[in-house]
Parts: sequence; structure tokens; C-alpha cells
Amino acid sequence: MKRQAIWFGLAAIVLMVGAGGYFWYQQQVVAASGSEIQGGPVELPSTDGDFSLSQLDDDQLAVLFFGYTYCPDVCPMSMSVVRQAMAELNEDQRDRVVPLLISVDPERDTLERLDEYIAYFGDRFIGATGSQQQLEELAERYGVVWRKVQTPDSAMDYTVDHSSSLYLVDRDGVVQKRVLYSPTPHALLSALQTELGS
Repeated sequence: MKRQAIWFGLAAIVLMVGAGGYFWYQQQVVAASGSEIQGGPVELPSTDGDFSLSQLDDDQLAVLFFGYTYCPDVCPMSMSVVRQAMAELNEDQRDRVVPLLISVDPERDTLERLDEYIAYFGDRFIGATGSQQQLEELAERYGVVWRKVQTPDSAMDYTVDHSSSLYLVDRDGVVQKRVLYSPTPHALLSALQTELGS
């Protein structure tokens, strides 16, 4: 029994180290490429009608996150982090934040599916997606990378490896801050408080 517990413990450590390495790798992709994040307009069909950054008020910020609803770990964790960070803001600050999940899996993530998914995180969240061409153009400007990984032995058929930063973006598409992936809300909360002020 004791030996079995030790093996479970070792397996858990290996999984945590592997996951940490994977997340670190994802965060370094853009930096290693030397490309600068251009940002720019975001105009996509969304769960809240046609979404455009230009619809934001002058004092609002969008928190952009690129992911997909079938993501087993990073996406729900990041969405939870956004929810937790927003809960720590004062009411005025919270009203000025628009959290937006942009799906990089348009094949499966219909607006109906996105609407169902984001409901788990709060009624302020918006889900959006577009054509492959729209997403590729947008991802290039925001320094986002993703790739489909076939999983023939899984019921999901495929997963999507993707970078996992959060972007604080104003109505003009200017990236005010890029926040690296973290399982805790501290970095995002600090960035939001700095950008939003009191």
C-alpha cells in the first residue's frame, strides 16, 4: 500500500513538472520568434452579436484569451483566473472589463457551444470565433500560435495546442499588457488594477 502511494506521488510530480514545462514553452514561443505583438482590430461573430473592439467605451479594456471549449486544462484554468481577478476588482473597475474568449477551434466551437461554455464563468464573458482565415490573420497580429494534434485513440478526435497569454486591449486594438499564463489571478489582477486605476 505504501509503495503504491509512493508511485502515485511520483507520477503526480512528473505530471506537474511536465505541465509546467509545457506552459513555459508555450509562453516562450512568441518571445523566441522575435516578433512584436501588433494587436489591432478584433471583429468577429460572437455570443453577444457581432463583436468589435471599437464598441468598447474609452475607459474599457477587453481581456482577450485564445483557446477552445474542449480544452482539458489551460482554458478552463485561464477563464477561472479571469473570473477570480474580476471578483477582486471594485465595481467601477469590473464594469470596465470585457472578457473575451476567441476560439481557435471553429470546426467544433459554434456560437451555441461557446455560449454554453462561457456561462460557467459568468454573464460578463463573451465567446467569439470566425473563419480559419480570420483567426489566422488575427493570431498573427497578436502573436498567437496553435496547432491541431490528432488523437485517434481519444473520443475527442483531436486537441489543439495553443499559446495561453492574456491580452489587455483597448478599443483601438492597442495591447496595453500581455499577461503570461498563471494558475493564480495575481498577475492579471495587478495588470488590471494598474491599467484601470482606481
